[in-house]
Amino acid sequence: MLDPKWVRDHPDEVRRAALRKRVDADVDGWLEADREHRELLASVEAGRAELKASSKTLGKLAPAEREAALAGQKAAKAELKDLESREQVLRDRVRDLGLRLPMPPAAEVPDGRDDGDNLEIRRVGSPPQFGFEAASHDELGERLGIVDIPRGVRLAGSRNYLLLGDGARLEQAVLQLALEHMHARGFTLCSVPTLVNRECMVGTGYFPGGEEQAYLVERDEMALVGTAEVALTAIHAGETLEAAGLPIRRIAVSPCYRREAGTYGKDTKGLYRVHQFWKVEQVVVGPADEAWSREEHERMLGHATDFMDLLELPYRVVNVCTGDLGQGQVQKFDVETWMPSRNGYGETHSASRFHDFQSRRLDLRYRPVGGAKPQFCHTLNNTVIASPRVLIALLENFQQADGSIRLPRVLAERMGQERIGPPA
Repeated sequence: MLDPKWVRDHPDEVRRAALRKRVDADVDGWLEADREHRELLASVEAGRAELKASSKTLGKLAPAEREAALAGQKAAKAELKDLESREQVLRDRVRDLGLRLPMPPAAEVPDGRDDGDNLEIRRVGSPPQFGFEAASHDELGERLGIVDIPRGVRLAGSRNYLLLGDGARLEQAVLQLALEHMHARGFTLCSVPTLVNRECMVGTGYFPGGEEQAYLVERDEMALVGTAEVALTAIHAGETLEAAGLPIRRIAVSPCYRREAGTYGKDTKGLYRVHQFWKVEQVVVGPADEAWSREEHERMLGHATDFMDLLELPYRVVNVCTGDLGQGQVQKFDVETWMPSRNGYGETHSASRFHDFQSRRLDLRYRPVGGAKPQFCHTLNNTVIASPRVLIALLENFQQADGSIRLPRVLAERMGQERIGPPA
């Protein structure tokens, strides 16, 4: 959500942001509803003040005058009730339209239509050169007995899978290594709900507009999250924090759920686009300071790329273009990892900064040092690692001519074996 005063003063910037991000936002409708609401609210407040003033004079009136005054008060109360009802309707409309206004992207965000227009910043590592016919991760997993997609589909429908034996052990090794990696960098591990109320989804910007991607539990008015970011960011919703306690740096490992609506026929083979997966997510809540936000954004990106370096995987970092940005993101960097079966890089991480977009929706503030007026916090998030996409990269990049998978050193040490081979 944007600062209403700022929107009134800069409507053209909001319109331009909507065009650049390709977001459907009714800026003019919001401006008109906001104007009408403020005018009506002034009438409501004036009516309340008049009623309060007239009530104070009742006791001083003669009986005959009091009877007429009471009748006038009754009519005024009925009129005020009608005004209050209309004011509530307009207030809800202003909020609904306001929830759809986009955060303007940073100046250095490149213009573009979709992920094909993202701007590459750097590449790290080189794709492997195989002296044999390389297999895809699903073929490798089936041969090794560690991935079973047909039985996963039988259990839960399309875009589901099973990890067995060393496949499941590999996933857990990566997730636990990621937690240790972030603990060493000062992040606090949290265990958070993955079934949350609508307020959490609205507060973090996933609703309205993202309902089609979420699994909804309508009976209880809850939703399964697509990332632990939702709960981690919403922990202090409605609170005013002390500046001395900022920034707050937290991580969580959680199952994540996405319907993948609108992707029919896309990435249907293998583990790239699935309905349930595991992710270690990092979230930071800090002061409303542009310079700090930029530095923290780069720092969070570095936590993820350093982890990719530990896994010895080739990857690239891209500056995401306007058309591929979400409604609330000021800027986003994606990490894309080389996946031989795709003959290209596939997205594995997204590092985003939001300024006060999420905190305004969550009513999350902090009190600056010196007792100044509370301000809305800045929020940021980034993936540390997500599975099974990282498993795609590990299986495919480290496959050997004999069909086994060589493990990078950090995972070999953790699993107590250097390779994943076929079952005995």
